[in-house]
Amino acid sequence: VQLQASGGGLVQAGGSLKLSCAASGSIVGIRIMGWYRQAPGKQRDLVAVITGGGGTNYADSVKGRFTISRDNAKNAVYLQMNSLKPEDTAVYYCNAEMVRGNYWGQGTQVTVSS
Repeated sequence: VQLQASGGGLVQAGGSLKLSCAASGSIVGIRIMGWYRQAPGKQRDLVAVITGGGGTNYADSVKGRFTISRDNAKNAVYLQMNSLKPEDTAVYYCNAEMVRGNYWGQGTQVTVSS
């Protein structure tokens, strides 16, 4: 199983980015898909997750600014990020929790300049 993330980049504060992540390979029963982020010198933290039925959970710091969505037919998850702040700067990782186990993408850098 592979998770391929894309969409990161450099943006000014107040701007927007959309991250995408698609799973491929021997995929069986994706339960939860989500995004996590890790800033330099810090631990990896949850940003947002979404269940197969569309239930969502967000970190308090991104509520009202970020929106997670999912395309079950494409085994893909997206993260629309609006009103970006410098403190959102981090490597963003997509994650898929499947029947077989937990899988991570390679990470995509998001840098927000002030």
